[in-house]
Amino acid sequence: MALLDVQNLKTYFHTEYGLVKAADGVSFNVNQGEIIGLVGESGCGKSVTILSIMQLIPSPPGKKAGGKVIFEGKDLLQYQPNGQEMRSIRGSKLTMIFQEPMTSLNPVLTIARQMTETLELHLDMDKSAARERGIELLKMVGVPDASRRIDDYPHQFSGGMRQRVMIAMALSCNPMIIFADEPTTAVDVTTQAQLLELMKDLVTRLNTSLVIVTHNLGVVARYAQRIYVMYAGRIIESGPSEAIFSDPQHPYTVGLLNSVPKLGERHGERKLIPIYGLPPNLINMPPTCAFLPRCNAKIGRCSKEPWPELRVVGKDHLISCYANIKGK
Repeated sequence: MALLDVQNLKTYFHTEYGLVKAADGVSFNVNQGEIIGLVGESGCGKSVTILSIMQLIPSPPGKKAGGKVIFEGKDLLQYQPNGQEMRSIRGSKLTMIFQEPMTSLNPVLTIARQMTETLELHLDMDKSAARERGIELLKMVGVPDASRRIDDYPHQFSGGMRQRVMIAMALSCNPMIIFADEPTTAVDVTTQAQLLELMKDLVTRLNTSLVIVTHNLGVVARYAQRIYVMYAGRIIESGPSEAIFSDPQHPYTVGLLNSVPKLGERHGERKLIPIYGLPPNLINMPPTCAFLPRCNAKIGRCSKEPWPELRVVGKDHLISCYANIKGK
């Protein structure tokens, strides 16, 4: 049984221009101790999906339009966002590493206060025990001189160190699942690799599940066991990482892979191929496949029939596409 089971999740935003269907029937699951990749272009609904699971979408303008999020046998969407039940789960059993730590950390509070607050609230620790646990966590994520630096403010840390603090805070209550929303966007490539290795090591050591949300397939290539590819608010391909990278079936996934360089290739050996065009306007979604205007593998029925449901193309490998780009 999956640790987390998201079923047909729908989150809409009411705007002055119309209804934005940011997440429109998203389904996926997370198993114990597993690393999942949720991948897609900016604006495809990845962050909205995760924020919906955590019940962090402001209402208005956001609205839960349907679906279920089953965790420990209960539907989280039935809880009030600021109710006691959801608050006891959020930050304790389900935690989140936000995209930009400088805007997520409170600039006027020390790291110590921001870390101990969670420990005092969820684990009922006193201030002294919470501080010791905070120092232990900072050491665990590689912050040097942790016993002194815990009293510093966020602006006194580099971008990479701030992100390590965010990881430490996410781990503080021994969560069952961590959602990492673009966890390495604000750091250089060397620090990015260090942070990803750190998260992988901690997930293995603590048997915690990790969902990495990113627009970069290269980030999840080394770490994720399974990958879900999103486009225009929906999952359009999912499967084991090996299948997604070695045998991608959806034209959009193929486009994502063709638009990034591959390790070991010489300069100029292969020309990178961009995905031309722009994602659709989520207010005026077409009745057909949303990827149709940008697709180079479309067939006749693509422009005549509704967006296809996910279908099986291999072991645990599903796509939402009419075209058989691999001849299967």
